[in-house]
Amino acid sequence: MHDVEALLREAHRRFDALNAEDPRTIDVDGTPRPRELVRANWLERALFEIEPEPSLPLRIASRSQHLARFRVPRSEYPPGREAYLQWRRDLAKMHHELTDAILEELGFSDEVREAVRKIQLKSAIKRNPDVQTMEDALCLAFLRHEFVPFIEDYDDEKVIGILQKTWPKMSPRGHEHALRLPFSGRARELIQRALA
Repeated sequence: MHDVEALLREAHRRFDALNAEDPRTIDVDGTPRPRELVRANWLERALFEIEPEPSLPLRIASRSQHLARFRVPRSEYPPGREAYLQWRRDLAKMHHELTDAILEELGFSDEVREAVRKIQLKSAIKRNPDVQTMEDALCLAFLRHEFVPFIEDYDDEKVIGILQKTWPKMSPRGHEHALRLPFSGRARELIQRALA
């Protein structure tokens, strides 16, 4: 199997099979679907919205960025910011190792595998265009699909703080797409306050 598109389809098929094992679900048009499978599709759509002709490593990473995330629950770590950051680091390492094993087995080049690694581990985010594009896509997918239910669990100041930390991670292109999202009510008010 040497055709790049065929290789990519097979990689995505394997990523989707792993994400389909997620016992957590998200309701999609009245049907419960595996959460990480749904979120990978959201991320891929956000990527193509921001970058209509993404690189091969970006196309790979868009479906594997959070591969099998459910295998390492946050609840297995103690509370607090340090433990949270360690959880995130451990997750990124796992996502990369699972992805790289699939890419190696399928015969992707070392160059492509290394580029995917940099995206997944967010290496040199402000200097690597693909890493920045992925960050924009991650933020856009979250804002579009998960921000409104997310803010129901937090007070205004907490949400504003999160938005003010998230916004600088995005590029001007990411900002442009995010500002087009049709927020209303409390979500719109909090975004306006955070960016004031």
